[in-house]
Amino acid sequence: MKIIECPRDAMQGLQEFIPTEKKVAYLNQLLMVGFDTIDFGSFVSPKAIPQMRDTAEVLAALNLANTSSKLLAIVANVRGAEDACTFQAIRYLGFPLSISETFQQRNTNKSISEALNVVSEIQELCEKYNKQQVVYISMGFGNPYNDPYDVEIVEQFADILATLGVKIISLADTIGVSEPAQIEYLFKSLIKKFPTIEFGAHLHSNPKTSIEKIEAAFSSGCQRFDGALKGYGGCPMAKDELVGNMATETIVSVLESKVDLKLNKEEFNKALIMANGVFQ
Repeated sequence: MKIIECPRDAMQGLQEFIPTEKKVAYLNQLLMVGFDTIDFGSFVSPKAIPQMRDTAEVLAALNLANTSSKLLAIVANVRGAEDACTFQAIRYLGFPLSISETFQQRNTNKSISEALNVVSEIQELCEKYNKQQVVYISMGFGNPYNDPYDVEIVEQFADILATLGVKIISLADTIGVSEPAQIEYLFKSLIKKFPTIEFGAHLHSNPKTSIEKIEAAFSSGCQRFDGALKGYGGCPMAKDELVGNMATETIVSVLESKVDLKLNKEEFNKALIMANGVFQ
């Protein structure tokens, strides 16, 4: 079972810039918890996401000597991927691929066809520099733009990504519209059809419906969950109002009765307290 903590996703939509030293202190605390991966920053245009303009500076200040956590950085184009690949400490490059044409243009200024070409080029870079690509299928449970959507489209995209050699796909509910039955169907179907791919759940959600969605994904075989402490954040490109990330503490509460998550609960609780100061 892998828990992916996503402070980058929690921070990126905030208008007020979080000082670099505060980000570093928070990330260093998260690195002590025992999460499988930390989605810590992004190599994207500072005009698009001003909050992440100091990602390289943050990375240089992280204490990576005594942590088992891997680092993931989001990229939106080949140039960003090339920048990320220069840092040995980064294990994963995350790319947001949408099955909504409108959102793909809005999020990365590319068509879906162009975005798939980028995925292919990033995959080549990952193989060259010993990284792994994580592709997020955003709007993976529906979209607000009336673009075509059904579960068969999600399966078609997974098939394309498998052909390109992608090994990790995270189904992203960018606007919080997923339902338990839909979650169950997608994970059961995809895990069966693509046994060599690791499928994850990146669910934005109303807190009231979080538990039933986590239960649905887990019971359907999902072994990879993304979250953000206190449920902060969301995608600033999706809608005018952000739908929060799934709260990591909720994910942990649901899953720890089923599996050993191997988290340091003392350091986890310290991180929860620190989150209140970071996300004022």
